[in-house]
Amino acid sequence: MKHLYGFFLALVSSFMSVICLAQEERLPSDTIVYYWVDNQGIDIHKNNQVKLLKSGEEKFTDMFETIRNAQKSVHLEYFNFRNDSIANALFNLLSVKVKQGVRVRALYDAFGNMSNNRPLKNRHVKAIRNLGIEIFKWDPVVFPWVNHIFPRDHRKIVIVDDKIAYTGGMNVADYYLVGLPEIGQWRDMHVRIEGSAVKDLQGAFLDAWERETKQDLRNYEYKQPAKIKPINAQDSLILHLKGTPNEWNNAVHLMDLKLRKDARESGEYKAGPVNYAIDDDGNIKSLHPLLESKVHNVSVAVLDRVPKKTPKIMRELYSVSLDAANEKVLLINPYFAPTHKVKKALKRAIDRGVDVQIMIPSKSDISFTPDAAYNEANKLRKRGATVYLYDGGFHHSKIMMVDDKFCTVGSTNLDSRSLRYDYELNVVIFDKSTTGELVTMFENDAKDSRVLTDDVWKQRSWWRKFVGKIASMLSFCL
Repeated sequence: MKHLYGFFLALVSSFMSVICLAQEERLPSDTIVYYWVDNQGIDIHKNNQVKLLKSGEEKFTDMFETIRNAQKSVHLEYFNFRNDSIANALFNLLSVKVKQGVRVRALYDAFGNMSNNRPLKNRHVKAIRNLGIEIFKWDPVVFPWVNHIFPRDHRKIVIVDDKIAYTGGMNVADYYLVGLPEIGQWRDMHVRIEGSAVKDLQGAFLDAWERETKQDLRNYEYKQPAKIKPINAQDSLILHLKGTPNEWNNAVHLMDLKLRKDARESGEYKAGPVNYAIDDDGNIKSLHPLLESKVHNVSVAVLDRVPKKTPKIMRELYSVSLDAANEKVLLINPYFAPTHKVKKALKRAIDRGVDVQIMIPSKSDISFTPDAAYNEANKLRKRGATVYLYDGGFHHSKIMMVDDKFCTVGSTNLDSRSLRYDYELNVVIFDKSTTGELVTMFENDAKDSRVLTDDVWKQRSWWRKFVGKIASMLSFCL
């Protein structure tokens, strides 16, 4: 009798487990992630106006216009400012805003600047400071050097008047507008946010600023406005350069901080995005056009990875989102060498029948890491994922869309450096319309891509496959 009773309890327990599992599987993915974010103590801000900026032209056009209208402050935090025409135009505009009484503060990462092929040198920084712009190098790299490899500040944040913020994957460089000869068009994503979520981006900047400068900008002493100075005819022209980079081009020669002094080329600044690609045979092919970006009223959470404070937040965001997915995951990332936790979550999603689609660029701006990306993506492809090799240039976007319900956009690469070491920032957007806009972009980009198949994989040389395996073994430090 006892055995029968025990069997009955075990049967009921198993039945209840199946019921609970079924209920859990039916729970919407955005609900699961929403509550997970809330349980992390991260604010979820409702009624924010969000606009996706799906190209360099969209980002810089929108951001320059917002800065032109700044009344109080402009805060910028970037991995690097490239010594080229777009940085030149930006610093000139900021210098005019300083004359109008706007406090302008900028941070750039020392390692990011060193890794840039056109870095800001000391004389450039001095010239910028002489214009009233407060600019500092984040964590200067000094002897013994090796102790400055990790962590670095990889975030990209701009906040204007504490009201409008920009974040995403783009630094300040003209190749976001015109591409690079070696890889063609440089594709990336940014997002414009207006609403209560801006305070979290501002908070991230203020913490970074205090860490580097020891100035607490929350203190009244540092909130004093800059002195107002007269502006001249050139300043007036800069302020009235409305519209796209295409329309700035005619006056760009007047915007000269001599930042381009070290540039070898002259006049490489061309207007507008490069909306074509060149294949391996040298043939030009048109790309699918980007859809118009719309403003969406959404709920937003700002996830800020700070070493020793929130070290696991990004890899948990990805693993929780992947585990929550019921139907589909679309993922674009340029340096795809995920950590063990994220990799296991990808495998679990594939194994339970989720349509996992991964897009990586077929060309890259660096070596070694892309070989790891090919190797890791191919292993997931053999497991059941669909892998696209983007041929329209270099896709530098770091985005993920889940079940057409929510998405994340930010600075986080799916490699150890971003997930384990560096300062990173992503926003999670709980909105079907915004997610749908990114899904459509993914689908169009897929048309400009090749699907990774057995035949495509066999076309890779044995050497590249070997390098990929070695790179994957070393992915813990990439």
